[in-house]
Amino acid sequence: MSDVQESADAAIEETPDLEEVRDAWPALSLDERIEALSLLPPDDAEDLFVTLTAHEQVQMLQTLQPARRRAWLRLLDPEDAVDVVQELPPEEREAALAALDVRTRREVGVLLAYAEDEAGGLMSPRYATVRGDLTIDEAISYLRRQARDNLATVYYAYVLDDGQHLIGVVSLGDLFTAQQAARVRDVMQTEMVTVAEDMDQEQVSRLFSQHQLLAIPVVDKDNRLKGIVTVDDIVDVFQEEATEDIQKLGGTEALDEPYLTIRLWPLLRKRGVWLAVLFLGEMLTATTLGYFEHEIAKAVVLSMFMPLIISSGGNSGSQATTLVIRAMALGEVGMAQWWRVMRREIAAGLVLGGMLGAIGFARIVIWGTVTNAYGPHHVLIACVVAISLVAVVLFGTLAGSMLPLLLKRAGLDPASASAPAVATLVDVSGLAIYFSAAALILRGTLL
Repeated sequence: MSDVQESADAAIEETPDLEEVRDAWPALSLDERIEALSLLPPDDAEDLFVTLTAHEQVQMLQTLQPARRRAWLRLLDPEDAVDVVQELPPEEREAALAALDVRTRREVGVLLAYAEDEAGGLMSPRYATVRGDLTIDEAISYLRRQARDNLATVYYAYVLDDGQHLIGVVSLGDLFTAQQAARVRDVMQTEMVTVAEDMDQEQVSRLFSQHQLLAIPVVDKDNRLKGIVTVDDIVDVFQEEATEDIQKLGGTEALDEPYLTIRLWPLLRKRGVWLAVLFLGEMLTATTLGYFEHEIAKAVVLSMFMPLIISSGGNSGSQATTLVIRAMALGEVGMAQWWRVMRREIAAGLVLGGMLGAIGFARIVIWGTVTNAYGPHHVLIACVVAISLVAVVLFGTLAGSMLPLLLKRAGLDPASASAPAVATLVDVSGLAIYFSAAALILRGTLL
């Protein structure tokens, strides 16, 4: 029996330990999760519940009696309650909102007005505020009272004017080290990082990475403070965005839910659409081969090297598109750097293509000389393969690097330039390059 299964079995004993259940949770089936959660002491069950994903929380809530469901919903912070409400079927959302306390229901209603992937949809409406004219002692005392309201974080206190405009921020560390008689406005920072309500979550995550902050305030167009995005929310965003990009790079739509919980039909649809598109693209390969059928008939030996040519171009294109998409996701590359990217990939394509071409040339010449497997014109064939490899690898690197940027320019997701899509594009063009080179070099001999 595996360690994972032993841990899973231990998690559903009569008196399971919270840490055992937490460790075994990914390996448990839905029924086992429900059973394990029901066997935990109430406090432990609640502690585990609030750490689950919104999808898992919904699964657990739908198994509870109304009274306990109401109690567990009220454990959630407003931003987490929003995720649960959005995860629920539409017909169950009103009942879930009604189960919340009045304050949380009002806050959740405000957050639901924002898109899930916007800063407004991520933010917590609970944050610490102080006035600039308070003394340090007064501010600390005031923050202590606010902390009883389950603030998202009290690492920073935000200084507002009478119109709720954000005018400064002060950390607890600065408050504790300041002179008692000093005023908040004397120690606050007026230059701060803020985000707009409609900023995309990926841009927000970049700001956290760049500035190493624990929380960033969200403001409207008039600089009124609406909420804060905390670093723990951004950790989830990093994982979500990385998951989406990896799934798209694999040639499928983003699943939007865990692999083992998504139903079969949505999974087939998300994968099948891309497969059909790629299949139609690959059919152009047959068209290209038909166009060069006379060359193939005259020199069958050329067909031996087709997989070599198209796979090399596809591999180089897949490398380039993966590197560029990831660099764009990290904010290292933007539209303004397209020319620098192109220059780098031209250089990389020529060097990498030359390396593969040299290897291919040497292999064909040596093997053709020793075995006569490629006929009397094996040196010319080696030249065709070598030149084709340089050209195809160069084209692959350019296509793989430029396609994400072109999609970005068109307002589309760069991750849609998946590795299989680039490989399909390079397969078709690679054959055209290969047989064109053969027609030029072998004319008057094999052709």
